[in-house]
Amino acid sequence: MTALVSFEGFTLAPGIPIYQQILLFLKRGAVSGVIQNGDELPSRRVLSALLGVNPNTVQKAYRMLEEEGLIASHSGAKSVMVLDGETLARVRAELLEADARSAAQALRQLGLTKAEALALIERYWE
Repeated sequence: MTALVSFEGFTLAPGIPIYQQILLFLKRGAVSGVIQNGDELPSRRVLSALLGVNPNTVQKAYRMLEEEGLIASHSGAKSVMVLDGETLARVRAELLEADARSAAQALRQLGLTKAEALALIERYWE
């Protein structure tokens, strides 16, 4: 059974383009299993009103998701998530690499050694 993707937990973050935030929200939802294959996305107009953003911003995010093969859109019909095992594995690897790179860079900029950074991560892992 398909569901409508909820943007209830979506919050705008300053300094990051909104279309990228939409992409990240949907990718993380897909990887975590909250968003399933075949789930319907709100229309571009509805989502732009819901988030209070320009419709072109939502259009850009949806177009990029289409180019990545994560959604399928048909004229006059709703856009749906297209999530197979291979796609999910690719997106998961992409997100993990980006997050790990960002965390490592931030810890390095704070002056931590690799050993200190790993100890810190280990402490918060639990």
